[in-house]
Amino acid sequence: MSAPKLGLIAGGGALPLAIAARCEAEDRPLFVIRLTGFADPHLVRYPGAEIGMAELGKALAALKAAGCKAVCFAGTVNRPDFKSLKPDLKGATLLPGIIAAATRGDDALLRKILSVFENEGYAVEGADDILGGETLEPGALGAVSPTEDQLADLRKALHVAEKAGELDIGQGAVVCDGLVLAVEAQEGTDAMLTRVAGLPADLRGAAGALKGALGKAPKPIQDLRVDMPVIGTRTLELAHAAGLAGVGGVAGKLILIDRPALIETANRLGLFVWGEDRSGDRS
Repeated sequence: MSAPKLGLIAGGGALPLAIAARCEAEDRPLFVIRLTGFADPHLVRYPGAEIGMAELGKALAALKAAGCKAVCFAGTVNRPDFKSLKPDLKGATLLPGIIAAATRGDDALLRKILSVFENEGYAVEGADDILGGETLEPGALGAVSPTEDQLADLRKALHVAEKAGELDIGQGAVVCDGLVLAVEAQEGTDAMLTRVAGLPADLRGAAGALKGALGKAPKPIQDLRVDMPVIGTRTLELAHAAGLAGVGGVAGKLILIDRPALIETANRLGLFVWGEDRSGDRS
């Protein structure tokens, strides 16, 4: 049985491009809603439409006209200034509830937006499912494995990220020599790593003496169909520029964009990419 036509709600970054390319490779029918101001311009090569964040009626009508039966939300979208949004009629009807959800945090906001599409009859698919389960496996991805000290930094970074996630703050943290250098918030992983790169050299690693780790973990409260953590080659490049020895996440809960390219980049830069095995946890 062939997969239903997918409506891809595309924000920024490489993940929507990877999903679109996978659908194309598998001859899966696709319609892309490119969110204005966020979606990568290369997505214009796929059938779709550019639609503003608050134009929910326009988005739903476009998905229906295209014959979509499922939707996938992928890519980065910054929290908007709700006062500046220009909703259509459907958006104006739903906006008060969306704003109320936003005051309870990003997870509540995502759940509210998901419910809008589910209530219209669309199945919501996770990016990892569409990409064929391309998530980080236990152990090292590539030729480099972390030392015991580096693994201790990574595990602490994951612990900090998970604790921050409980408060609906972010998905990532950076730890070096046991010291927490950064916790991801609204700025996103790339901006956090750039911030780390600007810290004094004695707090972090450097070329030829890499140390510390970036850990990315899903928020315990979030819907993994929408907001599972992601790493790509840019993540590794920025981690290296920040002097870090590697990156990692919980095995099975970190999406890999272009596994072969990630392995090549990690090996070239001498970084580890590590999947922390939680399969034995009783929680």
